[in-house]
Amino acid sequence: MVKPRRVFGQHWLKNDKVLQQIVKAAEITKSDRILEIGSGTGILTRQLIPLAQSVVSVEIDRDLCELLAKQLGKKENFLLLQGDFLSLDVNSYLTNSIYQNPNKVVANIPYNITGPILEKLLGTISQPATQPFKSIVLLLQKEVAERLYAKPGNRAFGALSVKVQYLAKCELICPVPAQCFYPPPKVDSAVVRLYPQQINPQATNPQRLETLVKLGFATKRKMLRNNLKAVVERDRLTQLLEQLNINPQARAEDLSVAQWVTLANSEF
Repeated sequence: MVKPRRVFGQHWLKNDKVLQQIVKAAEITKSDRILEIGSGTGILTRQLIPLAQSVVSVEIDRDLCELLAKQLGKKENFLLLQGDFLSLDVNSYLTNSIYQNPNKVVANIPYNITGPILEKLLGTISQPATQPFKSIVLLLQKEVAERLYAKPGNRAFGALSVKVQYLAKCELICPVPAQCFYPPPKVDSAVVRLYPQQINPQATNPQRLETLVKLGFATKRKMLRNNLKAVVERDRLTQLLEQLNINPQARAEDLSVAQWVTLANSEF
């Protein structure tokens, strides 16, 4: 029997109700080509295979790959890749046409590499993904999930919120208590769904927007006019904030994503 390995941050979902909510949220049709990150014991994989045109599953654990290959390897629309998703060039392995250009992602991802995985799936503000997925359904740490869909003024709203919401619409599907996993993690989780899409307005200088967001949230308790003084003269920033109907004493979390874009597009 293969056991969860802490080095890979493995916590395997064992709750059928949550499993079905993940599958439902993915809205899978027979034309969909699914990318799964971290197949684990295959509990989700088994649900995806009959519904989709194809499923490409990436698993880093060699022992789990051997198990999955024995159990699911004969499925005609299933491709298992062993390796680290963050360093693996998945597309280079998709030579068969039924697997090429996956259009949806469904995954239970390790908590410790959530940020890098999101960046690989969505890209960055300055370099968005060139072929965005139609949808991305993720089971991840609740605290991180809250940051993804948080609204301005909320304590959870931060740099990650702006970066992700610039690139995608994000919504909560359901909370997932720790006891739904084996072994149970020390924190609760949640399922979220992302729809990659371009925000309006777009940043005319995405690199500048990235810089402003990074500096603005560097010290969340400080006012923006203090955090951004290295790139925007204080009086000019006060003037710009007033033009946006924003309190000059505002902090970074008080600005919406659209307001961050408008600020980055301003002359200063």
